[in-house]
Amino acid sequence: MKQQSFEKKQPTVAFGICGSFCTLDKTVPAIQALQQQGWNVQPVMSYEAATQDTRFGTAAHWRETIENVTGNPILDTLTGVEPLGPKGLADVMVIAPCTGTTLARLDQGLSDTPITLAAKSLLRIHRPIVLAVSTNDGLGASAQHIGALLVRRDFYFVPFGQDDCIKKPMSLKADFTKIPDALSEALHGRQIQPILV
Repeated sequence: MKQQSFEKKQPTVAFGICGSFCTLDKTVPAIQALQQQGWNVQPVMSYEAATQDTRFGTAAHWRETIENVTGNPILDTLTGVEPLGPKGLADVMVIAPCTGTTLARLDQGLSDTPITLAAKSLLRIHRPIVLAVSTNDGLGASAQHIGALLVRRDFYFVPFGQDDCIKKPMSLKADFTKIPDALSEALHGRQIQPILV
């Protein structure tokens, strides 16, 4: 009798990219680090990140770069991201960069953008959401949302700190090089430590 063989499915991370445009250049090395660990990376972009041309590059440049690196088409619509959780298309989500606006939406349970609906679709099946904060008001208006999400089930943070305490004293940025380690810990239900760098 012939034995049936089962091929192990490659794990998939939904990689959410928000409109912290000055941080977009850090996303590609983070994606590549996850790929080196064996992850299939499914990119998800916010409306702003997917459409806005800025001094940090055009939307077309970032879309092409990210699709070339991941080998997957970008999901940037509500209908595109909704099946990620229910159909088991992703095992975990990283949001990097995660802006103050996205932090507020996640804290309030809003799912009106591709990023927040992708997160909601994974939260409904208790998959981890790993947040790499990048916001100019992390120690201001966004601090309450960071605090609320730190104690909420299934949310985990990439270690972060002040990126320029003199010129931008309220600004916080995650250390994108720690995304793979933060993701690994989150998969075991643990917050990587230390959180503050």
